[in-house]
Amino acid sequence: MFATPELIEAIVLARLPEKFHINGRISGRYGSRRFYLEGPAVARDGTFYFTDVPWGRIFRIEPGDNQVSLVVEYDGEPNGMKVHKDGRLFVADNKNGIVVVHPATGKVEPFLSRVDNEGLLGPNDLFFSRDGYLYFTDQGQSDIRSPHGRVIRVDPEGRAEVILRDLPSPNGLVLSKDEKSLFVALTKTNNVWRAPLEAVPGCPFDRIDRTGLYIQLSGGNGPDGMATDSAGNLVVAHTGLGAVWVFNPIGEPIYRINTSQAGLSAANITYGGEDNKTLYIIESSSGSILTARMPVAGKTMYSHVD
Repeated sequence: MFATPELIEAIVLARLPEKFHINGRISGRYGSRRFYLEGPAVARDGTFYFTDVPWGRIFRIEPGDNQVSLVVEYDGEPNGMKVHKDGRLFVADNKNGIVVVHPATGKVEPFLSRVDNEGLLGPNDLFFSRDGYLYFTDQGQSDIRSPHGRVIRVDPEGRAEVILRDLPSPNGLVLSKDEKSLFVALTKTNNVWRAPLEAVPGCPFDRIDRTGLYIQLSGGNGPDGMATDSAGNLVVAHTGLGAVWVFNPIGEPIYRINTSQAGLSAANITYGGEDNKTLYIIESSSGSILTARMPVAGKTMYSHVD
């Protein structure tokens, strides 16, 4: 169907040290996993953060140092994470809703737990637009048989609204380079949807136009975390396949980043490094952080906007 994508090999930057492995304990729906890493995020000073979903932990790696240290451990299930431009960490917590973590102190504060007068299903991932709007997937236990997942948008004043409903397991999400389209990864149906955002006269919010299926994947478990780059390419972590795909602006696969040397669970991704051309990849099952040098820099994140 397409030309063979160019192969890029990722390398292992760091692994979660043995001292942080949890043994002999059960964590709710995650069972006896020693860890399950997620939520990569890079702060303006180059600090790399990531989460451990079943054990409510957030870790950091300081610039120039591959040593992993604990930021905070709390009663939660932190999944996707993004850095605010003021340095706070916003976390999609499956148990507690959206929470805010202050990395200097480890303090955890609630941010949003309800929308439309009802509780959240279980947030999975989030993304900031360049003007400070927060988008997040409210996945819960939705799947093909019970497609009740949602996408929620929160304005800079904290007002929340549901902008997409009835989704089968919405996971990663990201805005296009021009921020005129929202991409949502639907893990259980193994595809990515695109929702155009249209300005409405007299309305402060862009509204979702007709939503369509953009990319259909095959194999593995399905798409997870996503990113975009400065050329408008869409980068998709394909968990269960040991790969990250790069699709050009018309949806053609142009690169495959191999992560199978660490494991098949390439769960989430983010750009960083001095030139923003380093793609950080979380391989959840092995507790690995991988990196790949990319030919194009990532889209500038809200945390790095002046």
